[in-house]
Amino acid sequence: MAASANDVPRAATRPEPAGGGPRLIALLIDWVLCLLVASLYASPSRVAWPPVVLLILINTIFLGLFGQTPGMRLVRIRCVSFTDGGAIGLGRGLVRAVLLALLIPALIADGDGRGVHDRAAGSIVVRPPRA
Repeated sequence: MAASANDVPRAATRPEPAGGGPRLIALLIDWVLCLLVASLYASPSRVAWPPVVLLILINTIFLGLFGQTPGMRLVRIRCVSFTDGGAIGLGRGLVRAVLLALLIPALIADGDGRGVHDRAAGSIVVRPPRA
């Protein structure tokens, strides 16, 4: 009896890396949220560091525990571990967030679209597979 196509197990497919456009839009959404929250207790035009600290904090917590910042959720992308596709954890989230705040590492990307901040944290930003 010959095997049918239904009997062949599906190969695990790696999610498609997210492009630069969705990543930039997500970062801009997160930045605007940080500016709005920081403006509640400090004027971003006078004191520049509160929104940056908030961006680092939000990225560390949301990416480390949930794999998405609010901006990433809106544009439907996720940040996952490059090796196993799981959450990256708070430590690697902090490394990624601090390097992202420097902005330069995010502009230096490899073939998978992973910037220096992603490579240092062992992460990749992907589009979740469609169901």
